[in-house]
Amino acid sequence: MTKFLLAVHVLAAIVAVGPVTVAASMFPPAARRALDPPPDGPRAADAVARVATVGLLHRICRVYAVVGVVVPVFGFATAKNMGVLGDAWLIASIVLTALAAAVLVVLVLPRQEAVVRGLLPEGAGDAGAAAAAAAAAAAGDGPAAGATGVTAGVAAAAATVRGAVTVTRRDTVRLAMFTGVFNLLWAAVTVLMIVRPGSTTGA
Repeated sequence: MTKFLLAVHVLAAIVAVGPVTVAASMFPPAARRALDPPPDGPRAADAVARVATVGLLHRICRVYAVVGVVVPVFGFATAKNMGVLGDAWLIASIVLTALAAAVLVVLVLPRQEAVVRGLLPEGAGDAGAAAAAAAAAAAGDGPAAGATGVTAGVAAAAATVRGAVTVTRRDTVRLAMFTGVFNLLWAAVTVLMIVRPGSTTGA
């Protein structure tokens, strides 16, 4: 049973915590790219894609943070079976895990959500779709005209999104700092789980 619990604990840490650390690390630079002024012409679609990428990274962090609850649950069960609940290395790991969870829930995720809302406020997508339809109708009914209309609509949507930005690069730098703290805490927990200083289990 101990081996099963340990296997689930390790797999849960890899599957749940891994995506959060990677996506959270990618979020600040992606947000900075989304803050750049949207280009004109056909490349205006890049601005919309950048904002969509930022939203996707935030969703990954939010979803896998919930899944990550499994990690400490199976960790406690494994430690109980191994009889190491009172070991100093485990207590230190629990404290660091709690700090990492607090940093993620209190400092990282809310700031990510604020950035996403600043880049793409409610209704911006509908406005972009309406602009695309209007541009296509004004351009004509032919295939080439329709493509031109969609491009114009995408440009209008990008302009709408960029005009509503309320976040700055300083916000993304601060977010990157909190994300780095979160990653360092999890790295420390991982090292403690492997080295287990003072452990009497013989590992």
